[in-house]
Amino acid sequence: SPPLLGLLPGRFSVFPLFFLALLLGFASLLWLQLSCSGEGPAPGGGQSRGGPRQPCPPQAPLLPAEDEPSWGPHRLALLVPFRERFEELLAFVPYMHHFLSKKRIRHHIFILNQVDHFRFNRASLINVGFLESGNDTDYIAMHDVDLLPLNEQLDYGFPEAGPFHVASPELHPLYHYKTYVGGILLLTKQHYEMCNGMSNRFWGWGREDDEFYRRIKGAGLQVRRPSGITTGYETFQHLHDPAWRKRDQKRIAAQKQEQFKVDQEGGLNNMRYRIESRTALSVAGAPCTVLNILLDCDTSETPWCTFG
Repeated sequence: SPPLLGLLPGRFSVFPLFFLALLLGFASLLWLQLSCSGEGPAPGGGQSRGGPRQPCPPQAPLLPAEDEPSWGPHRLALLVPFRERFEELLAFVPYMHHFLSKKRIRHHIFILNQVDHFRFNRASLINVGFLESGNDTDYIAMHDVDLLPLNEQLDYGFPEAGPFHVASPELHPLYHYKTYVGGILLLTKQHYEMCNGMSNRFWGWGREDDEFYRRIKGAGLQVRRPSGITTGYETFQHLHDPAWRKRDQKRIAAQKQEQFKVDQEGGLNNMRYRIESRTALSVAGAPCTVLNILLDCDTSETPWCTFG
């Protein structure tokens, strides 16, 4: 307005004023992006000191929606056993969502977060994920959070012919023995039920997948593996840093005797747990569901479930 311009020095041009307004606008947008909270609460729960954090601007979808005809009829439940490895989770969820979407695979990512005070039990968490994954999924992927597929030729499709071991011994960066079925394993829900799921007796890290291999064979199923993959041990990125996050590999005497046995009785049929919460999240635009899981342990049966 003329009164406002009259307050400015005679030689003051309107162009510097316009440039300053643009600069302030850009700074405001940058501040919004840095201070927004996505779709979740402020870190530590609740609100920040300055009041509620503002939501981030919505991100564009990574790829076309799953309801397009080019997507297959099956839907994958990606089951990710998890405890406290948040830096790996932040990389895993958006990467796998984009990887599977690019392959036109309908999917839902379930983060199976163990929140009780017992030792980590990967097998029981997968059992819980299977039971809680709903009727809209018809096959599962037992998937480590620290293993990312780098080769787009890897097959994550419906494993109708039998369990499909994506992270085969010829491709996994660490484990190369022929009966290995850990890392990433696909099964139809029918085949997983035929195995009665996984044993609940494996507290601490390791051995549960070796026992599951015996269950697969006992159910009359044949493990299949990728063919025609030429990237060898460079097929996956392994995110785990053993110096930063040590694995719970402790074995007490009774556990050492049990670890090579086949659990003839336990599995899906005697799974005991409680869901503390179920939360839908978006990580960098990629949707997932976090299940906070309280496992139960009969210390008379498996006293090694505690850290004592």
